[in-house]
Amino acid sequence: MPRTPSVDTLRDGLPDRYLTPDDISVLFGVPLETVYQWRKKRTGPPGFRVGKHIRYDPAAVRAWVNQQATAEAEAA
Repeated sequence: MPRTPSVDTLRDGLPDRYLTPDDISVLFGVPLETVYQWRKKRTGPPGFRVGKHIRYDPAAVRAWVNQQATAEAEAA
C-alpha cells in the first residue's frame, strides 16, 4: 500500500497541516498585507502564534469561510 505524506493529505480541500500567512494569501487570492490586516483587525480567519510565526488551523479557516458565506446569504 503506497504511503501518502501527511502534508499531501487533504481535508476539505485544505492541506492537513497548519497554514502560513502565505498559504492564506494564495488560498484567497489576496495580497499578503491583506492577510496581516485581517489579523490586526480580527476580521479574517483566526490564527495563532507559534513563537514568532503565525499559523492557521485548516479547520478554523474552513469554519470562517462557512461563517462568511452564511452571513453573506443572510444579508442578501
